[in-house]
Amino acid sequence: MENRLTMVRQELALFIGCSLLLTGCSPNGQITADTEDKKMPESDKVSEQQTAPPDMIKLAGVEEPRGVRVNKAGNLPGYIMYTPLVSDTTYLIDREGNVVHTWKSDYAPSSEYLVNDGLIRGARVPDAPRFFGGGQGGRIEKLSWHGDLVWSFEQADERRLFHHDFEVMPNGNILSLCWEAKTREESLQAGRNPDNTPQAGLWPDMIVEIEPSSSGGKVIWEWHTWDHMIQNHDADLPDYGEPGRHPRKIDINAGPALTEITAQQLAQAKKIGQAPGNATLEDWGADMYHSNAIDYNAALDQIAISVRSLSEIWVIDHGLTTAEAEGDAGDLLYRWGSPNNYGVSDSADGLGHQHDVRWIPAGYPGAGNIMIFSNDAKNAAPPRSEVVEITPPLNADGTYTDPDDSGFGPTQPVWRYSDGNFYSPFISGAHRSRNGNTLVTFGPQGRFVEVTPEGDIVWEYWTPYSGEVRMPDGSLPQPARPFMYAVFRATFVPEDHPALIGKDLTPLDPQPEPSLLREEELAPFRMDGAR
Repeated sequence: MENRLTMVRQELALFIGCSLLLTGCSPNGQITADTEDKKMPESDKVSEQQTAPPDMIKLAGVEEPRGVRVNKAGNLPGYIMYTPLVSDTTYLIDREGNVVHTWKSDYAPSSEYLVNDGLIRGARVPDAPRFFGGGQGGRIEKLSWHGDLVWSFEQADERRLFHHDFEVMPNGNILSLCWEAKTREESLQAGRNPDNTPQAGLWPDMIVEIEPSSSGGKVIWEWHTWDHMIQNHDADLPDYGEPGRHPRKIDINAGPALTEITAQQLAQAKKIGQAPGNATLEDWGADMYHSNAIDYNAALDQIAISVRSLSEIWVIDHGLTTAEAEGDAGDLLYRWGSPNNYGVSDSADGLGHQHDVRWIPAGYPGAGNIMIFSNDAKNAAPPRSEVVEITPPLNADGTYTDPDDSGFGPTQPVWRYSDGNFYSPFISGAHRSRNGNTLVTFGPQGRFVEVTPEGDIVWEYWTPYSGEVRMPDGSLPQPARPFMYAVFRATFVPEDHPALIGKDLTPLDPQPEPSLLREEELAPFRMDGAR
């Protein structure tokens, strides 16, 4: 048994090096030795070298002191909102780490947003029949301040599943990421390389716009990655062309190679909580892009998407009808992070398996720039994570400057932050506050820091809360063991937010008790049986 666990830990070390088998990480992310170099981002080449088994317990931070560690002058007055990945409870805390309010759901979370009249949160549907790439959702729900259900909308069946993130638009509509299933036959007819196509097919991403109502709502707009593919695999199939000549198209064969995994390995990964209970060999590797964040810019009427498996972000036009979005007008307006995805030599700067993408709002320092959490900082050894802020090459008419020989600009970020070699291989995020500080979520460890433009930490908190939500088969809502304090991302809520006006925000008495982790869920990851 010990030898088998050692083998699993070694395999997981490789998976972590490529950001695999973890919540927010696609199981098709492993790069094999015969993968073409032009398909492999530099961040993967560096990560591939990290073969020594890591101390998973240390990496997860489960034995770190919990609570507020730093609280200096210079942080912006307000509150922090977050939901642990395996919890049904959303916490609102003050700067001293006191819980001042909670919302309780019947489900584990994805992302959540505080709106003027309540909380809108994603939810992990426990009986979704398919899709297991990490970040599974299936439901979006609105709760009142007091936790009453206002409305809910579900998309969780064999063909489609909400996942990871959504965005609340100014008009109250919801933009959500969604997987849609394509059969192997459909995938091959679209020009996908058969050697890189799972037996059951692929799960490309789509975006839906939902108009909520008290009865649930309806989908009023869609955009599909499948409509914007190009392939140079087979000249006799549709959409044949050279990706380098069509940088606003999506190369259907770009990205990591298909992972090889045995039934025994999959069963063991399920047993120790590193793969969901509904994972199958037939679908293994189907999550071809693993998009994990979405943002909306109302002034531009554009949508930004974080596409983890390609280590890049995309921007698309929302100002089209669904029918128009199916054509060339719905192609990518802009992309940044890994120009090798469209035939350009990889640049020194870029992204590595990133999470979160956000435009900095008007009136904030850096307004109009885009901020991204890059989980695997490019060319970093040992691996580390960083936040990058870029100025996209936006023209006055809302278009973007065409790429040159080095790809879409810019060639480097205007600001970046990393905390030494602190490494968060999955989930995580960052967003700017109006005083110029940035709240950074190191998601796997449940660690939040507020940093100044100079990179000084003025506030730091490690959540003491985990959760007790388990699926019907006893597995975790997301494949996150041993990262039991993991948080998808935290959100800063200013003290003058309309949702807080007139609310009692005195610390709860008594405070929620810190979580006690289950040793049986951590034991397989301890080095040499140490505690």
